[in-house]
Amino acid sequence: MFIAMNRFKVVPGSEEEFEALWANRESHLHKMEGFVEFHMLKGPEREDHRLYASHTVWASKEAFEAWTRSDAFRAAHSGARSTKPLYLGAPQFEGFEVIQTISA
Repeated sequence: MFIAMNRFKVVPGSEEEFEALWANRESHLHKMEGFVEFHMLKGPEREDHRLYASHTVWASKEAFEAWTRSDAFRAAHSGARSTKPLYLGAPQFEGFEVIQTISA
């Protein structure tokens, strides 16, 4: 299993627009082999931003890498530059290979 995360520092006052953007976008993830699930997380409020993080679970690192090379990835990210005023800096990517899972 592989978890792909992006951290977004959203400018104060832009939270509602950011959340609407994500709620209404076409992600294309469901079309990809190896996609398990996606979460958009709302984190703490800081002096200069509100932290958000996307959390996407993949069956494998290879499945995630195939997504990043796909037409679906390009389509899902085609409008990303137009949203730049919402953020402080670029999203920060972090990838994690799962080494332990404990379930209920």
